[in-house]
Amino acid sequence: MKIGTGKSYAKIILIGEHAVVYGEPAIALPVKSIRLSAKVEPIPDGRQEVTSAFFTGDLNAGQLTNFAGIAMLIRRLLVFFNAADQGFHLTITSALPSERGMGSSAATAVAVVRAFYDAFQTSLSHSVLLNWTGISEKALHGNPSGLDAATASAEKPQWFVRGKSLRSIMMPRNGVLLIADTGIAGQTKIAVDQVAQKLKKDPKTYQPLITDIGDAVRQAALALAQDDIITLGQLLNRDQADLAALGVSSPELDRLINVALDNGAYGAKLTGSGMGGCMIALAAADQAPTIIQALKAANAVKVWEYHFETK
Repeated sequence: MKIGTGKSYAKIILIGEHAVVYGEPAIALPVKSIRLSAKVEPIPDGRQEVTSAFFTGDLNAGQLTNFAGIAMLIRRLLVFFNAADQGFHLTITSALPSERGMGSSAATAVAVVRAFYDAFQTSLSHSVLLNWTGISEKALHGNPSGLDAATASAEKPQWFVRGKSLRSIMMPRNGVLLIADTGIAGQTKIAVDQVAQKLKKDPKTYQPLITDIGDAVRQAALALAQDDIITLGQLLNRDQADLAALGVSSPELDRLINVALDNGAYGAKLTGSGMGGCMIALAAADQAPTIIQALKAANAVKVWEYHFETK
């Protein structure tokens, strides 16, 4: 084992969350300006230590915390490399806020897997990477779509359908996407389970919402290809209405969404699982500063700008 490193990105779901669990498409963006890195270093005395913002200590102790999914992943990686007793110090450095719908857990898993493969000097395909990240994501979220890990490990915006090959997707030449943090932790597993229960108990009411989200995603892909950000904004609003009807929005999200719309955004919605976390707003570049100021005045903890890459 040598020193190994790995990286990943924050992810933002532009449109399609929740419905993607049930086979509908989603469009997601890696946010390269918000990064996570992992560095694993061998140590000789057999200690297995982790230093990170969300857990610091012995790997065994991590199994009793919200680091449990990553701890399980690390143990399985060590067994795979015939190094179950190998001492190491893993340092995770992240600019991603946790539990905000930006894929922090998946980004951590992606970077950790890459770091251990690098440490053991083994090549890693993208499909194998996603198989590994599924271990920790299933432990944390129950029934993840796989979108978070796929996007956190991607270099370009992705069209994602569960169980199918990823493909890059066109982005507009104009407009800015603003990402605002409510400061309230999202509740991915609870939100996913709640939607599943609603679909099971009352499919006549809730299945049409899932179908409509999928239709909105397909129309959004066309709007993106045509550089039609006004239509795209309308589709984001439609998606938000469906997500709210599924019960995964929150008063904090609704407040920031309304503030963005009142200050000139073309469209705004939650991003990620909801029930807290972040929202996004699509705006003209010259209107973005006004919206950012308004979001901060409405108690957004942090606001990021995402500029579309057209290459």
